[in-house]
Amino acid sequence: MADPAAIVPGNNERPPALLRSVMGEALRRIRLQQGRTLADVARAARISMPYLSEIERGLKEPSSEILAAVCEALGIELPELLVVVLRELAGERVMVSTLRAASTTRAAMPGRTAGGSAGTVMTLAA
Repeated sequence: MADPAAIVPGNNERPPALLRSVMGEALRRIRLQQGRTLADVARAARISMPYLSEIERGLKEPSSEILAAVCEALGIELPELLVVVLRELAGERVMVSTLRAASTTRAAMPGRTAGGSAGTVMTLAA
């Protein structure tokens, strides 16, 4: 099987970003935006600091349980992180505070709940 990160000769396009790398970068950015340390977040998530560091550097691909614990430690919802990662994979940078503002606006709409419903579209500002 070919290396998925390899660049095809003659093709100037960058290789696709790895999910674990984009997710790790997003987690690090969120943590730093909050002014928190690796040790603080790792302790709150009940994982080791070296493991969280490896996740943030894209060296480890965490399980959904670990991701949920890190998100809880950061005070964000897992779907918020996934939206940030999705947007970054699509080439747009989004801050979690932007997601929260959009979510709050959506929840305030008549007939909507905070969680939205199937088919709900959330507009995000980059």
